[in-house]
Amino acid sequence: MKRIYVGNLPFKYRGKDLREIFSEFGEVEYATVILDKFNRRRSKGFGFVTFVNESDAEKAIKEMDGKELDGRNLTVNEAKPRENESEH
Repeated sequence: MKRIYVGNLPFKYRGKDLREIFSEFGEVEYATVILDKFNRRRSKGFGFVTFVNESDAEKAIKEMDGKELDGRNLTVNEAKPRENESEH
């Protein structure tokens, strides 16, 4: 499995939207949009998509990075572990 980061998302998008958009590249295990911790209805404008196959994730990165979605150019790349996650 491989997890990718999707940034600069339009604020109306949710996990189900990410799953729908990125499933064209292969089997999506999990998709989520990060929400503001104080206002759970407001997106923070980024999320993560986990693909079952690494090659599908690579294809999604290649084809979706910089692509316009509702007037915003997406940033799509390999997700990096949080700094505190890599210490364990």
